[in-house]
Amino acid sequence: MLKTKRILIYTLIIFGILFLHIKYSIAADLSEIKKRKLLIVGVKDDLYPFGFRNKDTKKIEGYDIDFANEIAKELDVKVEFKPVSSSDRIPLLKKDDVDMLICTMTITDERKKEIDFSYSYFISKQKFIVKKEYQVKELKDLEGKVIVTAKGSTSELNAKNALPSAKVLGFEDYPQAGQALDLEKVFAVTSDESVLVGVLSEMKSKEKFEITKFEISKEPYGIGVKQGSSELLRSINSTLLKLENSGEASKIYDKWFGTQTSTPLARDFKIAP
Repeated sequence: MLKTKRILIYTLIIFGILFLHIKYSIAADLSEIKKRKLLIVGVKDDLYPFGFRNKDTKKIEGYDIDFANEIAKELDVKVEFKPVSSSDRIPLLKKDDVDMLICTMTITDERKKEIDFSYSYFISKQKFIVKKEYQVKELKDLEGKVIVTAKGSTSELNAKNALPSAKVLGFEDYPQAGQALDLEKVFAVTSDESVLVGVLSEMKSKEKFEITKFEISKEPYGIGVKQGSSELLRSINSTLLKLENSGEASKIYDKWFGTQTSTPLARDFKIAP
């Protein structure tokens, strides 16, 4: 009986220590960032206009970058950008190589099993870039064709599900995909419309191509943080709502997708819980 009580007491002590450790870990994410005065953010550096290198300054700029800067400003810390790809971004976050991800990442149930997401700060629709002369008017016109997108993206999975007869290839980045389409080595490039307008604007023979009117999915982008980073996540969401309510989020959108840009898109969403 005494032995049983001792085992029970030891078990409770161990669980108590574990609970305190978990509680501390959850609370420590934001305090660690503030302590080092630096927010490390995983971003794209080859995807106009979300994250790309300015040809003159070589600095990373874009829609995602502006949001990251606003979050860092709210936290009163400096920001460091680390380039990531669609395939390595979640592993890098889980290894603590970055504090958060803001890199055109769609919020999905599958990804929620690995990381936590902020409120959606952008919503797009998945479409296709095709040659105008092909007269692609509906999804069936793409059956059996070679289609490319970014490896490890939701676009790759969506395209395979929507077009099981097509050959869907995953490239490391979208510039490669756009170049393959420019050279007519593939039939189409698929991704979110907001990504495709950037890809199309960079293509050498862009006047020969167009983005389809039909879509195969809606893509809400979220900012990714490591599971358990509750304080950081709260701060991110608070900043996003502040930017929306002040009109700053709309200004950032118009800066990169307004009618005077090379990638015009109407803003048909608002940032909300």
